[in-house]
Amino acid sequence: MKASLLFVAAAGAALAVALRAPLATVVLGLIAFGVLHNVLELRYVTGRFAPVLNGRFLAVLLGLISAIVLCRIAAMFIGQPARYAEILVGYAVLAAGCAYALRGWRLGVAGAVLTLATAVSLAWPGYHFVVLAHLHNVVPLFFLWEWASSMGPSARRWFRWTQVAWVLVVPLLIMLGFADPLLGDVRETTVAAFAGSPERIMAVSSPPEAGLAVGARFLVVFAFLQTMHYFVWVWFLPRHAPDAARAFEARAPWLRGWRAWALGGLLGGALSVLFVIDYASGRALYSAFASYHAYLEFPVLLAMLVAVGSQPVFRKTAPRGQQPAAVST
Repeated sequence: MKASLLFVAAAGAALAVALRAPLATVVLGLIAFGVLHNVLELRYVTGRFAPVLNGRFLAVLLGLISAIVLCRIAAMFIGQPARYAEILVGYAVLAAGCAYALRGWRLGVAGAVLTLATAVSLAWPGYHFVVLAHLHNVVPLFFLWEWASSMGPSARRWFRWTQVAWVLVVPLLIMLGFADPLLGDVRETTVAAFAGSPERIMAVSSPPEAGLAVGARFLVVFAFLQTMHYFVWVWFLPRHAPDAARAFEARAPWLRGWRAWALGGLLGGALSVLFVIDYASGRALYSAFASYHAYLEFPVLLAMLVAVGSQPVFRKTAPRGQQPAAVST
């Protein structure tokens, strides 16, 4: 129950700042916590799900995601062709995850779905990247759902429904317009003078030609979910999932303890200088190297979903007390 109340309080605070100053929340939150949450999320995912992210499969994923990093850097110079290339390689990451986790007719169905989805994304790339941005902020729901598997039945039920509420219900109410009377100015002049055109920043989270009213709702949703995303990875899981950190440290002892935090802080501090000099370039560079933590999530999520109600796809026991490596339902 304590964990549920903690999330209620955090969601209330995140919603308040997202409603009153959505542009500042997105820009300043990224500068303050963007790099650090990358490091800590990678530590959790590669530690907790080491049986999945291992060996040849991990090497394949790192190779594909490195290609995405190059695509995002190239997009700074050649634009749309590099974005199309990222879409293709992104679906290759999903295909690799399907090949790892699925067999038989399920793999065939997944291949057909991915082929169709690739065609849709190539036809409407602007929508593809907006969906990807919001989907990344929704991902904590799955990791928190899995984390709660070791709770007692009552506490687990309350915790999981709390996650559903802030990840899905609150954004839905915002998109339906229930929070419109509370919205602040999405064209905050102070932030815009530093970070550039509000429309350009809003374009990351809003569908093309969404219009100011709808675009403002998308921006508020993005600001709220991004803030909660940082809360999960920078505050909650580092304190409540120590076994994942220990499993990661067994694989990377040079990043034991405070060193991971120091690495995130130093890299974040260095990148913040570029943010101040040229926010657009800083965000583009951040986005490129953030591909590792963003795209590694998807094969793990697929493995988690396949494990629900079926045979475990995790090949070894991950160090988490006495809990099995597969998802417990």
